[in-house]
Amino acid sequence: MQKKFFKILSVILTAAIFSFSSASFAATYDIDVKGAHASINFKISHLGYSWLQGRFDKFDGSFSYDAKNPAASEISVTIDTASVNTNHTARDKHIRSDDFLDVATYPTANFVASNIVLDGEGKGTLNGELTLHGVTKPIAISVEKIGEGKDPWGGYRVGFTGSTSFKLKDYGITTNLGPASEEVYLTLEIEGIRR
Repeated sequence: MQKKFFKILSVILTAAIFSFSSASFAATYDIDVKGAHASINFKISHLGYSWLQGRFDKFDGSFSYDAKNPAASEISVTIDTASVNTNHTARDKHIRSDDFLDVATYPTANFVASNIVLDGEGKGTLNGELTLHGVTKPIAISVEKIGEGKDPWGGYRVGFTGSTSFKLKDYGITTNLGPASEEVYLTLEIEGIRR
């Protein structure tokens, strides 16, 4: 009986050790918002004649990433919607109103992802959910790894660029800006510092 017990215990421990040694460990990175090495930018057509460009000045987040197993990567970003900035005070006030972002009711937007698929050249798709204006929907972001390595201050960094688009009405923003202005295009520049 004792022999059988030790045999079972040995099998369990062997399996656990194998599992532990073969697991891929992702490092956690804080998005470098303090150094302004990250940005969330957007553009939307103005009447079909030009591009209106803007950004969110305040956001924060972190992500985990392992180059050997990118599929296990996770990312979480929170955006202060009141920090919208299109370099025009009156327009920004309107964007913050209940015609658009309604920042009094929805002070933050969130993006959460737990799946990234990269090809051999560091390009791929980040799948997750975007919560904006009180609505949560799946979204796919085309991403490209820019690079990773040590920085001059003894830290370690990795950076990505990404882009996606969505229709305003999909997130309950129904103010009519005309057919040319139904879709918003996002560009994200994300550099993380390893903890």
